[in-house]
Amino acid sequence: MIRPAELIERKRDGGELEAAELEELVLAYARGDVPDYQLAAFCMAVWFRGMTSAETHALTTAMVASGETLDLSPLGRRVVDKHSTGGVGDKTSIALGPIVAACGVPFAKLSGRGLGHTGGTLDKLESIPGLRVNLTHVELIDQVADVGLAIASQTADLVPADRRLYALRDVTATVDSVPLIAASIMSKKLAAGADAVVLDVKVGDGAFMKGETSAIELAETMLELGRRAGRAVVCELTDMDQPLGHAVGNALEIREAVEVLRGGGPRDVVELVLAAAAHLLELSDLGVTEDAGRRLADEARTDGSAFAAYERWITAQGGTPGVEALPVAPVVRPVPEPRGGYVVRIATAAIGRAALHLGAGRTHTEEPVDHAVGIVCRAKRGDLVEAGGHLADIHARDAASADAAADEVAACYEIGDEPPAQRPLVLAVLR
Repeated sequence: MIRPAELIERKRDGGELEAAELEELVLAYARGDVPDYQLAAFCMAVWFRGMTSAETHALTTAMVASGETLDLSPLGRRVVDKHSTGGVGDKTSIALGPIVAACGVPFAKLSGRGLGHTGGTLDKLESIPGLRVNLTHVELIDQVADVGLAIASQTADLVPADRRLYALRDVTATVDSVPLIAASIMSKKLAAGADAVVLDVKVGDGAFMKGETSAIELAETMLELGRRAGRAVVCELTDMDQPLGHAVGNALEIREAVEVLRGGGPRDVVELVLAAAAHLLELSDLGVTEDAGRRLADEARTDGSAFAAYERWITAQGGTPGVEALPVAPVVRPVPEPRGGYVVRIATAAIGRAALHLGAGRTHTEEPVDHAVGIVCRAKRGDLVEAGGHLADIHARDAASADAAADEVAACYEIGDEPPAQRPLVLAVLR
């Protein structure tokens, strides 16, 4: 029988916990046999002292063992997945899944909802009329077998310990601990059953990880967890010092993802989608190189097969695939630029908060989302905007909220006389 206080004390003093001790602690907490206040103390001890690689692995496997796991072996193929640590305007998965499926590689993803200034894939998908994200495990496997991909919500039985622990970390100022972040992300990815995963760690103002040093630490920790679990993992560090693409908001982002699948779309979204697709196709059982995978992905995007895969996917989950069915905000308000100049900086997190204030996001898990509203950032970093031109469009429910958001967004743009130094979109790739 474990004594949680003794484990907390040992971790507080810098000691190392055994795998069996961590497993017993996590499973007891998941059953409700250990109170929140003791796990809160444990999380704070980890925040200050960190965890060894062995401890982080033990914590991750214990959280996986706290619930059901998804067995994708009946599909008979290497199944791929992708995870992003969250950003502003990140609609990558919605375009990536159909492209990978069009190349003949099964894509299965369990996703989450947005919270705060970062958007959630499920919220974006639920802007599509009729689309159902609550699939049983059998339905998900059958759909991947039939149409090549599925993106669904995580069920309550999958990694329940992580759900409880994350809620506790959120109210005890222990969210930003690399071992706890890595264990939270990787426990869900491992329980979801994919053989190969691309992890997109966002870096910058609009991301959870503000600097490259902490982002690399997180990426290396997750890579080690994937290696220990026998999964193929590639981790990309990508720029989130400005919104990805132009659209920020659920239906607006679906439209932009569809543009990418039809051969167009913003250059940065296309670049990130193709980079992730190249890694996934390389890790699949196609046996292609990264360069060949990128070519295959771009061909699928431009020859119509990726968009056809998107239509099959959305229809299979009960949705209407045509963009004309997406909700439209009744008020569209431009954000003017009075003096003109180069966009030097965009306060990305503040753009996300402006979209949140419009109703495109939520501050707590049960809050409803307005799928129609959002922001379209017409000007991006380095763009030259003439005096009298406009920086963005506000898509709002009413004039008052449009005016308030316009003021917020205008304050997010720093305009200068010279263009800023260029910054790559993909900052590093770790394998």
